[in-house]
Amino acid sequence: MKLRLAGQSDRMAKTIYVLNGPNLNLLGRREPKIYGRATLKDVEVLCRKTAAEHKLAVEFRQSNHEGQLVDWIQEAEAKKAAGIVLNPGGYTHTSVAIHDAIKAVSVPVIEVHVSNIHARESFRHHSYVSPVAKAMICGFGVIGYALAITGLAGTIGAKSKR
Repeated sequence: MKLRLAGQSDRMAKTIYVLNGPNLNLLGRREPKIYGRATLKDVEVLCRKTAAEHKLAVEFRQSNHEGQLVDWIQEAEAKKAAGIVLNPGGYTHTSVAIHDAIKAVSVPVIEVHVSNIHARESFRHHSYVSPVAKAMICGFGVIGYALAITGLAGTIGAKSKR
């Protein structure tokens, strides 16, 4: 039997994972003409605020290591996360392992990129993530994370507080 605190909801908030790949820890400093001045901490604040508007909780993480991202994708499935917002960074264009991890789970994944990867170098035009993602957002700067969370919330039927 679970005990409940006064005023606590019968249902726990659904959790989404916001996963960030290599070099995203350098947001705000790395190539600001492409990625802007917002830091990863700014992105986290934006994600938590947007998720809260849809009564969602956030697990916000960043790693420069491919295997860690794969582990977190699998963890999201094991912990019954409602969805994943994933900015795979450079692994977008190289990682069959991340592709396979997404394909192996039933959690909906929204791919997000700060820059428009299709307007950049030709090697960035191909994504191994897109074919297995529910949707992809790119080119809106860090606001793309909020758009991804809002889209994911609509996909999973999360109710807005508005």
